Amino acid sequence: MSDVGQHLLSGALSGFTSSLLFQPFDLIKTRLQQGDAQLSTTNQAGAIRSTARSIVSSSGVFGLWRGTSATLIRNVPGIALYFTSLSQVRGFMATSPLFSAVQNRDLERHSSVLPVLTGPGNLLAGATTRVTVGFALNPFSVLKARYESNLHAYGSLTSSVLSIVRGGPSELFRGFLASSLRDAPYAGLFLVFYEATKHEAAAVLPPSSPLVYAALHSGSAAVAGTFATLATHPFDVIKTRMQVRREVKYRGLIPTVLTVWKERGIHGFFDGVSLRLSRKILSSAVGWAVYESLLLFGRTRSR
Repeated sequence: MSDVGQHLLSGALSGFTSSLLFQPFDLIKTRLQQGDAQLSTTNQAGAIRSTARSIVSSSGVFGLWRGTSATLIRNVPGIALYFTSLSQVRGFMATSPLFSAVQNRDLERHSSVLPVLTGPGNLLAGATTRVTVGFALNPFSVLKARYESNLHAYGSLTSSVLSIVRGGPSELFRGFLASSLRDAPYAGLFLVFYEATKHEAAAVLPPSSPLVYAALHSGSAAVAGTFATLATHPFDVIKTRMQVRREVKYRGLIPTVLTVWKERGIHGFFDGVSLRLSRKILSSAVGWAVYESLLLFGRTRSR
C-alpha cells in the first residue's frame, strides 16, 4: 500500500473508532449548546444528567447514539483527509530549513514515523490543514449538528441532507467562520502540545514495544487535547448556535456572540465544555494512538 493509502486508511479507522465510541458526548453537548432554557443555571453537571435522562427516557439507551450516521459521514473521511493532508503538508514543510526540526532526530525517529517540524511549523501546518479540510466538509458539519439537535424534525438522514441542500450555500456553509476560529487554533495548538509532550515523554520512556509506543501517543494526545480544547471552546458554542438555530439573531458571528452573552453571560461560552473536553481527551488518545500505531505497523511490514 502506498504511503498516502496508509495515511488514508489509518485516519479513516481512527475516525471510525473515535466517532462510534464517543457519539453520546457530542449528542449531549449539542443539546446543551443549542440555547434551550434548561441551561439558565450554571450547574452544567445537573444539566448533563437531565439531558441524558431525557434522551434515554424518550429514545432508550441507543438514543444517545442519535446522529452517529451523520457523525461517521463527517468524521471518517474528514479525519482521513486531515491526517493524510497533514502528513503531506508536514513533509513539504520539513524540506524547508525554516520549519524543519534538526535536533534529536534519532529520538524522534523512534517515537514517530511522521515528519518532524519546529513549534511554529507544527502550529502553521495544523491550522492551515484543519481549516482547508473543514471548508470542504462544512456541509457535513452542519448536517451532524442539526441531526444531533432536537430543534430539527428530521425523520431520516436523507431528509436532513435534502433540507440543507435546498437552503443553498448559506446553509451549506453556515458557521464556517466560527468553525475556522475554533479549528485553526485548536489544530495548531494541539499539534504543538502533542509533539512537545511526545518528545519529552519519549526521552524518559523510549517506546521499546508496540504497547509502550501506543501509550506514548495516547497520553501525549490526551494532554494536547486538554489544552487545545479549553483554549477554543467558546467558538464551538458559537458554531453550534449558528448551525442549529434559525432565528435572525444567530445570522452572523457577531450577532451570535452578542446573543450568547446577553442570554448566558460568560458562562454561555463554556456550555458543554466538560463534555467536549472529555470527548476530545478520549477521542484524541484513541485516534492518535490508532493512527500512529497503524502507520508504524504498515511501515514495519513494508520493510
